[in-house]
This record gives sequence, C-alpha cells and structure tokens, in this order.
Amino acid sequence: MAAGRGARLLRPPTSSGRATFLELFFDLAFVVALTRVSQRFAGLGDDTGWTLVLGFGRTLLLFLALWLIWSHTAWITSRYEPEQPVIQAVVVGTMFAGLIMAVTLPRALEERALPFTAAYLMVMVVRPLVVAAALHGHPRRMVPIRLAVWALASAPLWLAGALGPDDLRLPLWVAAIAVDYVAWALGWPLPWLGASNVGRWRIAGRHLADRYQQMFLIALGESILVIGVVFSGADYSVGRAAAFAVAFATSALLWRIYFYCTGLLLNDALGRVAMPARLGAASERTHLLIVLSVLSTAVGYELVIDQPFGQPRPSWLLFVVGGPMLFLVARVRLEYEIFGRVSRSHLIGLAALLLFTPALAHWAPMAGLSVVAGALALVALLDAFWKWGRPTEGPASPIGGRTSDGGDSEA
Repeated sequence: MAAGRGARLLRPPTSSGRATFLELFFDLAFVVALTRVSQRFAGLGDDTGWTLVLGFGRTLLLFLALWLIWSHTAWITSRYEPEQPVIQAVVVGTMFAGLIMAVTLPRALEERALPFTAAYLMVMVVRPLVVAAALHGHPRRMVPIRLAVWALASAPLWLAGALGPDDLRLPLWVAAIAVDYVAWALGWPLPWLGASNVGRWRIAGRHLADRYQQMFLIALGESILVIGVVFSGADYSVGRAAAFAVAFATSALLWRIYFYCTGLLLNDALGRVAMPARLGAASERTHLLIVLSVLSTAVGYELVIDQPFGQPRPSWLLFVVGGPMLFLVARVRLEYEIFGRVSRSHLIGLAALLLFTPALAHWAPMAGLSVVAGALALVALLDAFWKWGRPTEGPASPIGGRTSDGGDSEA
C-alpha cells in the first residue's frame, strides 16, 4: 500500500512533455542568479595573470553550485509529476533557496558565505529527504536517499568553508563541489548497495530536453539584457553603437547555431532513445558548458561596448573570444550526442578563432568582437550551404540506443 501511495508521485506516460508554468516561474530565480554570475565575471575585466585565473575560478565555483541546484530540479520534474502538491512545494522551496543564493552570490566567498551555504545545503540535503518521504515504500525512494547521504558527506566541507578562516574557504568549497559532482557522475554509490544506474532511470526525455533549451534561452536572454543595459548606461558614440549592433548579431548567431537542426532535434532524440536518462545525463554536461559559454560571451559584450576602441587587453580575450570558442566546442559535443557525428563547419569556426587569437591580443576590443561575429556567421552560412536541398536529417544518437524498451533499474 505504501508503494502504491508513492507511485502517485511518478510521472505517468500520458504526462505532458512541456514544462509547467511553475517551472517557468522557478526559472525566474535563476535569471537573477545568472545576472549575478555575469556581474562577477565582468568585475574581472581589469585583472591579469594569476589574479584573473583565481577570480574566474571563484566565480566558476559559484556557478557550478547554482547549476547543480537547477539541473537536479529539472531531473526531479522529469521523473516525478510536477502537478503533485509535494513536487510543487519542492520546486517553490528550491526557488526560494536559489533566490537566496543569487542575492548572496556577489559576496558569497566573503561575508555572505554562511547564508549561501545554508541555502545550498537546504536544497541538497532536505529536498531529497522530502521526496523520499513522499515516495513512502516505493523502490524509487532509494535514489533521493542516496542523494541525501552524499550531500551530508560534503556538508562538513561546505560548512567548514563558510565558518572557518577566509583563506581556507576556496579550497574547502572546491573539494565540496568536487564531491557533489563526482557523486552524481558515479551514481551516488553506497556500501552494500553499489551505485545507481542513472542511465536506466525512467524520465520524461522530451520534458528534460525542453528544460535544457529553456535554460539556454535564459542565458541568451541574459546576454541581451547585458547589451541593452550597458549601451543605455554609457555615453553615446558611434563606436559604442557599432559594438552594440555586433554584440546583438553575435547573440543572434549563437541562437541560430544552437537550434539549427541539432538543438531543435534534442526533444526528438531524447524521446526516441531506449535509455533517455543516459543521453539526458550527457546532454546536461553539454548544456552546462553552453550556458557558461553564453555568460562568458555576454561579459565580453559588456567590456567591448564600454570601451570599443580602448587599449587592447589580452585578458579580455578570455571572454570576448574564449566564450564563443567554448560555445562551439559544446555545440560540437551536442551534435555528436544527437547525430553521432561532427560538422566540419564548427571545426572551421574554431580553427578561425584560434588562428586570429594571437593577433587579437594586440587589436582594439571592437576588432576582437567583430572577428568572433564573422567566425560565427561563417559557421552558420556553411551549415546552411551544406544542408541546402538535402532531406531533413533525423536524430541517430549513439548514446542510449535507438528504440525504447522501457528498462529501468531504479523503477
């Protein structure tokens, strides 16, 4: 009987594959969070050498913590029925914790470390226990229990970093986030129980694809917000207007390259494979890189619009060129996940950026952004040219198999 009550929490096969309004509402907290991440990255514009590397790593750490909260939530609503009151309460509670993390993020490695940690651990420890209790005696309850046990294992590192000396905070938190990510990659193994076979979980694949696409659009929206805010707040000049236009064109090209054939077929690919969770796990890591690349590119927009013809600063290339290069690398990975191959156009775009990077270190920032836009335009044009007149290609993912067999080692 307990297992029967817990089964009500599971997503039925007839459940809609679209994200609910509650999930879209939940994403609003992460709009704030991504804005704060972008602002922290932008603050590194004048740094060089080890200071730049350290600052980038500190912000990346905070982004990874936020991403883990968001991606776990996407998986929860893909495995459980989001219309159930318990799942709705979990999503709303996570949204509040995510908002706390967002507002404390600018000083999360300084005096606001404790509230940031408390909000993170509230989600990582308490949320899976709530889900496990709601599942009653259902076999699937072991999955959230695994999550809670591993979160408790990393919690002392998080708390020691928040409460201990400032100079130990970063290494302790790096160790803590490493534990959380490695645990997920290994399937949260426990003594005598072994690891959970995440690849065989039963999920709503199309729903998970929808959530990844939405997060990409949120990141892209953040880049548009940066373009508008920076340009509206700066003194008008022809150079800044040109940088504003090129930045917008770059964001439009990122959208085009992501969705052209590959990103558009992510839903179909996750809906067809035998084990959508295996493809979903691979795609989750790919979209982590994609979102990070868009945020980094947006920081490049801010720097260039502010000083389009200022003195060349090699450190700016980390954002102006590094962001788009990371995007192309992640897009190559996504294409392989869906089609089992790699397009020459993306490799050509990467080669072009690598070829120009040494020279861009000595050119004005506007030149760097223009070269990036040109390389992305070349990728988009080559994609369209090589597919012109050819029949529409369907997904043929090498990850997760082709036909659904309904297998699920975790129920």
